[in-house]
Amino acid sequence: MPRIHLGDWANDVVDWLGNHWGGFFDGFASVLNSPVNWIADGLLHTPIVGLIIIFAAIAWLARGWKLAVATVIGFLLIDGFDQFAPALNTLSQILVGSIIAIAISVPLGILSARNKRVSTAIRPVLDFMQTLPAYVYILPGLFLMGIGAATAVIATVIFAMPPGVRLTELGIRQVDQEMVEAGQAFGATPREVLRGIQLPLALPNIMAGINQVIMLALSMVVIAGVTGAPGLGSNVFAALSRLDVGIGAEAGISVVILAIYLDRVTDGLSKSELGLVAELKKLRGRGRAKAAVPTASVG
Repeated sequence: MPRIHLGDWANDVVDWLGNHWGGFFDGFASVLNSPVNWIADGLLHTPIVGLIIIFAAIAWLARGWKLAVATVIGFLLIDGFDQFAPALNTLSQILVGSIIAIAISVPLGILSARNKRVSTAIRPVLDFMQTLPAYVYILPGLFLMGIGAATAVIATVIFAMPPGVRLTELGIRQVDQEMVEAGQAFGATPREVLRGIQLPLALPNIMAGINQVIMLALSMVVIAGVTGAPGLGSNVFAALSRLDVGIGAEAGISVVILAIYLDRVTDGLSKSELGLVAELKKLRGRGRAKAAVPTASVG
């Protein structure tokens, strides 16, 4: 087999982009860094007690008082490990990356569900995005946008998008076709059917996709600590570089606590949406039962 110089070609492409589009990538990095810095500054300037109360209140609304108590204990442990500020920096990167990934993946999933050609074309791309090693996303970003949160956010968006697209498409495709046809029979436009029938019934799948997006975003942000972005990932990478087991253990446990919190909160929101869908199905069943009752003839 002759030598295929794929690596040289990839280097040439990155060098060409850096030489001809360097200003664009610098501006793009600044645009991504700005919301991360705003969120991080806002969190870091809020008293720790106030943040823990806010996080616990969100947990209470999502899953109840048990998760709220666990949230308080977990974030107090993070503070005890002196990892609270890195955890907030990590959370800011997760929020920005997840919001961008969700804003792209959900509409793309809807389009895939409504257009078979789009679904067929995008499926291999999603497979490629999921199977490519995480560090491959980071290297071009480092060369084009440099060290910082922007590279971590871009890698996070690419890595976390596929489950959002797939589960959104799956949820819409699994909606009962009879309900869609009923809406069309009453004169609803395709947009009204999507907004009033398909999206509410597909919400459990969509929320499950959002949960997976957030979890993958957390894992990628930690891996992207190699880019020098502040957060728990950079602490883990520094511990690996110095073979410092103590810092690695503290940062690692903090990552686990943050992951459990985000997972339980999004899962709780998903279950609340599942209850809404159950109510819609009950109303549908009642409507069918009424339609099945024969009207008495008047003698």
